[in-house]
Amino acid sequence: MKALYITSVEPYSGKTAVCLSLGRYLQAEDLKVGYLKPVSAQPWRTPEGKLADEDAVFVHNVLGLEGDPTEASPVIITSSTFRQRLKGLSEDDLMGKIQSAAEAAGKGKDILILEGGASLRSGYAMGLSNLRVAEVLGAPVLVIVPYRSEIRLIDDALAASFRLGDKLCGVILNRVPQDAFEFVEEYARPFLEKEGITVHGALPSVPRISALSVGELADLLQAEVLTKEMDPSQLVETFTVGAMTAEAALSRFRRYQNKAVITGGDRTDIQLAALETSTVVLILTGNLRPSPLIIQQAEMLNVPILLVKDNTMETVNSIERVYGKTRLGQPEKLDAFMQLMSENVDMKSLFKACGLG
Repeated sequence: MKALYITSVEPYSGKTAVCLSLGRYLQAEDLKVGYLKPVSAQPWRTPEGKLADEDAVFVHNVLGLEGDPTEASPVIITSSTFRQRLKGLSEDDLMGKIQSAAEAAGKGKDILILEGGASLRSGYAMGLSNLRVAEVLGAPVLVIVPYRSEIRLIDDALAASFRLGDKLCGVILNRVPQDAFEFVEEYARPFLEKEGITVHGALPSVPRISALSVGELADLLQAEVLTKEMDPSQLVETFTVGAMTAEAALSRFRRYQNKAVITGGDRTDIQLAALETSTVVLILTGNLRPSPLIIQQAEMLNVPILLVKDNTMETVNSIERVYGKTRLGQPEKLDAFMQLMSENVDMKSLFKACGLG
């Protein structure tokens, strides 16, 4: 059995999406695929109360793998286990647990996809850095590098090479803005490859893939739905805060499509301006209910209204904590990301470079 370890330079870089896309690609090539996320620092409780990693369960289920999906992440770091580790009270053989889980997940498989920590900084406190886990499991490492700026793209790729050394089998650049592709192709890729870092592909930034659904927003904000109907699968690509005059708001709102407008429940002028433009959902803050006229107008336009208890700043902060994480719960988004991968990443070259060809 061969293995590929996939990690990223920072959280929410598209690592899970790449794992899932590569798994689906390999399955389409009639290869038997296993999946494991060795270490998770994001404990999540299933409806049955079992501790697991939500992303790992999602990938396991979408790939249609056998076995208990809650076991797709054998080491879950909680506040309690972390503090025990710092006090020297934990006697668990965490690496041994990971090795046993990897052996089970890879049994009878052609390739085992290993999803690494949230960033190259992760895991050191528990003795489970990305490099150490990859070395113990004998897996080459593919790193996802999101575009933040020209210089940061280069620095992040070089830092990954410095940390991983010979274990690095290349990088995929993600969320590259359209106006940055010339820099990537003419400067970044040639420079990095001269430095011994193979760039397997550059994925363009597509807002719809990073979008949050209305249902996700309602759950995240613990919102009350004021309109009669709400399509939870509708996607929100951009967010804007209505804290200006109605005239300025209308001008601003017209520049953004498929958006959520966040404003106080007492700002009827802003709410009306939002409903005149391409608004997917109205998020009203401060637990202030709008006038019946606004609810009636929103229902006529099929725009759901979410009422939240937090103020506007608290609501924006809650959304910012999760926005940008590539969430592929909707089939439309998964298909779109896989299409991006097939168009912009040389899969055969990638697997060959990582010793899987």
